[in-house]
Amino acid sequence: MQPGNDAQTVAAVDLGSNSFHMIVSRRQEGEVLKVDRLKEMVRLASGLAPDGQLDPEVAQRALDCLDRFGQRLRQLPRGHVRVVGTNTLRQMRDSRAFLRAAEEALGHPVEIIAGREEARLIYLGVAHTLADDSGRRLVMDIGGGSTEFIIGERFEPVLAESLEMGCVTFTRRFFAEGRLTRKAFAAAQLRAEQELQPIATAYREQGWDQALGASGTILALDRMVHEAGLDVPPGVSRKNLEALRDALIEQGAIEGLKFPGLAEDRAPVIAGGLAVLLGSFEALGIERLHPSEGALREGVVHDLLGRFRHEDVRGRTIHTLRRRFAVDAAQADRVQATVARLVTAARAAWGLDEDDAERLDWAAELHEIGLALAHSKYHKHGEYILAWADLPGFSQPEQAELALLVRLHRRSLKPKLLSGVREGRARPLLSMAALLRLAVLLHRSRAPDPVPLERIEATQEGLTLTFAPDWLDTHPLTRADLETEREEWARNKLVLEFE
Repeated sequence: MQPGNDAQTVAAVDLGSNSFHMIVSRRQEGEVLKVDRLKEMVRLASGLAPDGQLDPEVAQRALDCLDRFGQRLRQLPRGHVRVVGTNTLRQMRDSRAFLRAAEEALGHPVEIIAGREEARLIYLGVAHTLADDSGRRLVMDIGGGSTEFIIGERFEPVLAESLEMGCVTFTRRFFAEGRLTRKAFAAAQLRAEQELQPIATAYREQGWDQALGASGTILALDRMVHEAGLDVPPGVSRKNLEALRDALIEQGAIEGLKFPGLAEDRAPVIAGGLAVLLGSFEALGIERLHPSEGALREGVVHDLLGRFRHEDVRGRTIHTLRRRFAVDAAQADRVQATVARLVTAARAAWGLDEDDAERLDWAAELHEIGLALAHSKYHKHGEYILAWADLPGFSQPEQAELALLVRLHRRSLKPKLLSGVREGRARPLLSMAALLRLAVLLHRSRAPDPVPLERIEATQEGLTLTFAPDWLDTHPLTRADLETEREEWARNKLVLEFE
């Protein structure tokens, strides 16, 4: 990703389960300044049926919101806007039609991120709003469909988890009839404690110096505490949360709920959020929580600006995996260098962009990661590792594409494996896989000597490779491999010629 004329202006869009947020920020003299922001309460999670289908009315409400966001974002170039979808989009069954419409409305691609990646970005957003000290922090974010818990120091998470509980889903489940009863709150709080049980011991043992809340739900509860006169010191305590619960129970119903500091659009889901927070206080032993203005979208902005400064966490993730799985570094470097030459030559004719080149470089670096499990079918082992590992910095589509490239770098180049990728991505991925396969093939001997590839000519139909005179005659295995690969390309309507 190269910064253009507007390199210092970026935007982040958070397609949350409760609210959609957009912020536009600019880097100026080392500071990140917000220049615009929009927020709409969409309640996407409220329209998600148990079978994963999204209610058409809710879907339209979401798309109408994105149309409005899109008017502001279309002027920004590709690579300067990152749109992330969270829990509800993760849960949605066959979300491709909705995502196509969302991308058309915004004018930018939508990425669905995994829960731990969401947690990492939330922590990054909070950390950048605080003093750069060495204290350990617990950060909590209650969303519409999930809640993230992160312990970290400075800008680095130490523990990060995303649990399936949120203000919308808990309100739908435990307060479905709209009644605010002590029994309903007790059941919701107990369920939150049960969700936290698998991680509670590890988090308590890790410990923290300060607990912070990053979500709109927590900010709303903090306002309610203060405007009701329940708390004098800053922050939210268990005592005051219990007082809020009792006050809500006295009102008895969600419909018509009024409370100092509680906005009308948040009232329908505040009970579920309060129950999640009470359960978290109990399970983790939180004594006091301080609200933070930083959140997921701020984290996305800082992560995006980091990519401009060559501080892309994705590159660090790839290098970490290479070390962890003892990938042959010398062989990876050789394949990377040849892939770089091939993609430079083919990029314009094949319609590949800089993001494709970057993804191909990562795939080259990790193409042998599956050897850590077994040589037999190691390309499949590599695909499995990359598909299921936690990869900080990567969205789910990015991770899936990386895993697929590793799968396709050897054996059959099967088009059916591309059937599930995002719309418009099948042909670029096929082209990228072809280049990776070629680079791996040329370095099959694992020799340190460079391959004397003198010229690479690309057309829309394929590639022509010219080697040093007589080199292929003295390397009959490479010639045989190229002939086999030419047949594989031909089955996929690609031309490979060599001389």
